[in-house]
Amino acid sequence: MDDKSGHLGPTVFHSDDLGASWTEATRPPAFRTGERLERSLKAVFWLTPGHADEPGVWYAGGSPQGLFASHDGGATWDPVDGWNDHPMWETWAEWPDQNTPDGSMLHSINIDPRDPTHMYIGLSSGGVFETTDGGGDWRPLNKGCDSPMLPETEPEFGHDPHCVRVHPLRPDRLYQQNHCGIYRMERADARWVRVGTNMPSDIGDIGFPIELHPRDPDTAWVFPMDGTDVWPRTSPDGRPAAYITRDAGASWTRCDGGLPSRAWFTVKRQAMTVDHGVDVGVYFGTTSGEIWASTDEGTTWRCIAAHLPEIYSVEYADLHPSLR
Repeated sequence: MDDKSGHLGPTVFHSDDLGASWTEATRPPAFRTGERLERSLKAVFWLTPGHADEPGVWYAGGSPQGLFASHDGGATWDPVDGWNDHPMWETWAEWPDQNTPDGSMLHSINIDPRDPTHMYIGLSSGGVFETTDGGGDWRPLNKGCDSPMLPETEPEFGHDPHCVRVHPLRPDRLYQQNHCGIYRMERADARWVRVGTNMPSDIGDIGFPIELHPRDPDTAWVFPMDGTDVWPRTSPDGRPAAYITRDAGASWTRCDGGLPSRAWFTVKRQAMTVDHGVDVGVYFGTTSGEIWASTDEGTTWRCIAAHLPEIYSVEYADLHPSLR
């Protein structure tokens, strides 16, 4: 929520009854008062639950690029000082300028399922960063990413990841949809490989979301957008389609069955998700206010909601049987 919603500024609400009622955090995410930088949180942009062994833990990413944590299910929040007060923060983060359309934000908070102290985050703009001590210290993880907008050939930071995902069953494999392409990393190599060059040349590999098959680390979905110089934030040539890889990015297949033959929308970084079905369901929301669903891993699609506002986020929840 952004700072124009009221005099209290950005906040977080949580629900324990499937959205029937909501409770506002008694201490929302915020930078510490009296700090040298005098940062003020403009928006809470990303929410991620903590490790499975840490019930009640949540992480939030904001704009400016701050990281915050809750240990009581979202009722109260504290800054993650190891990131927010890191001596390199002013260099890594885009501060004080915010050149991206919605402001520079911290997103893609990923927790290693094997180790709650091992985390990855993405900065738009700034790059991918990693901690192995629960957020006390951080280091950039951007080798291999193209960066034509930066003066260095291979800068350590300053990149623009749009969405970063870690595979839950193979957590040493990461995928990234970047401002400059689609990438995969095998963590032992510590280097991103641009697998988006295997996309059709007339489509390119520019977009916002990337989603992973919950059981197959070789399968992922993206939703490309027009990546020409003006970045109109529409589907390439006005022909929307998702693309799937089943070989870790070596090849990609167009998935447009049931989608409009002509439509001028795109899909934002949090507006695509998958379920855990036998045939994995894939879902996305559009900038024109529609939600599309596939129950056959993207082969065919149907619109399940329309005439909504621009959609920023779509999530899937596997409910406990008692709640279904």
